[in-house]
Amino acid sequence: MNREIYLDNSATTRIAPQVAELMMKIMTEAYGNPSSLHHKGIEAERCLREAGEKLAAILKADTGEIFYTSGGTESDNWAILSGARANRRKGNRVIVSAIEHPAVSAPAGILAAEGYEVITLPVDEKGIVRLDALKEALNDETVLVSVMLVNNEVGSVQPVEEIGKLIKSAAPEALFHVDGVQGFGKMQIHPKKLGIDMLSVSGHKIHGPKGSGMLYVSGNAKLTPYIHGGGQQKNMRSGTENVPGIAGLAAAAELAYDHLEEDRDRLYDLKGYFENELLKLPDVMINGPVGKDGAPHIVNASFLGVRSEVLLHALEDKGIYVSAGSACASHKRTESPTLKAMGLSKAASESALRFSFSAYTTGEELSAVLEAVSSLLPVLRRFTRR
Repeated sequence: MNREIYLDNSATTRIAPQVAELMMKIMTEAYGNPSSLHHKGIEAERCLREAGEKLAAILKADTGEIFYTSGGTESDNWAILSGARANRRKGNRVIVSAIEHPAVSAPAGILAAEGYEVITLPVDEKGIVRLDALKEALNDETVLVSVMLVNNEVGSVQPVEEIGKLIKSAAPEALFHVDGVQGFGKMQIHPKKLGIDMLSVSGHKIHGPKGSGMLYVSGNAKLTPYIHGGGQQKNMRSGTENVPGIAGLAAAAELAYDHLEEDRDRLYDLKGYFENELLKLPDVMINGPVGKDGAPHIVNASFLGVRSEVLLHALEDKGIYVSAGSACASHKRTESPTLKAMGLSKAASESALRFSFSAYTTGEELSAVLEAVSSLLPVLRRFTRR
């Protein structure tokens, strides 16, 4: 195979040319410190203001509810740790789902070590949070609930609006945080309509730059400052703003939402074709929701009899790049918490690969991947049996 085929877009995406061009222009022309009072500072500050207006319009939020971060991990950490600690007097219970990204589950573990009661919600076989378990877990002591919008490994889409209503009914004082990293740019997200108090977003998942992110914080939510110092971002996250990164994040978001329905429909068509063809192969199973029941850009499949890393590297030799799970944990040889929570067998979990698409993915590429997988599986299975 003469060209690369990149199907690891849930880990990171290629930056859009328009975004890279804008960032280069800012870095070389509007390079002033946005806190400076002279013209170059005013130029940079205008870039920040325009970015905020774009993002606020997409979320149907106020510009004062948007805070910029270094990415999804920082946004998640800020929301979980500061959200719980700022409201400690109201209660001691924190609720997260069993399929959260480590950027949520790790800070939840820190809170548990500090004495918080951390409840982990189970999911069904498709990776959807069990609402009956949430109803049972919510009480007057609940200060924070965190459930991701789209699971990064299997693409399950959580019923966020219904979860938000449950929280406001049973624990109205609790903050509702949503990790929107895999959903932002793939579906409409209006936090106020969905009952979301805090929403995490990352730029490099939507053809924006790495090191850029955002945390939406409702004007009604109480949150403690995360970084102290110069007083930037309303004293909530001090430090000179990453102006090129913030502008790049907003530009990438605008591109995604300008073509949202068109791109989503095309991705669902590609996903349906890819899943159907995979299931024609022997001993292959799809993990998580199929087709439009899940996110448009993620397919997780188990190739029974072949360890995931073996098939991953065999595909890599052909110029095809896929993932064995979350990019933040794929270097660790441990069972996926998401697949385990969904009840997959050890054999299915150890043979699972994630294929994730982007706006640049083509049907021709997927056909080439299917051909490669079809030719590799018999050989690798014979080798495994020996």
